[in-house]
Amino acid sequence: MKKGYWVVTFRKVKDEKRLQDYREIAGPALKEYGAKALVRGIPAVVHELGMAEQVVILEFPSLDQAIRAHDSREYQDALKVLGDAVERDIRIIDGIEQP
Repeated sequence: MKKGYWVVTFRKVKDEKRLQDYREIAGPALKEYGAKALVRGIPAVVHELGMAEQVVILEFPSLDQAIRAHDSREYQDALKVLGDAVERDIRIIDGIEQP
């Protein structure tokens, strides 16, 4: 079965405190759906239109779990705490079938 992934790229962080408050709620909410953090940090190098802002990649057991995690009440509560504290892009994608 293919895994699902969230690829999150930040454009700007306007309020570190609210971002931290969001993480405290979002982390446990996403783990309920099997989320595993693969990457979180500032890029070592950026090319082309890349930005030297935080990148997060989360792995889920399936694409369905990745979508359900985002749409869950618990994660939506975390988003309310986050509000407009960041500008970011979240893409939910299918993994590649592994032999």
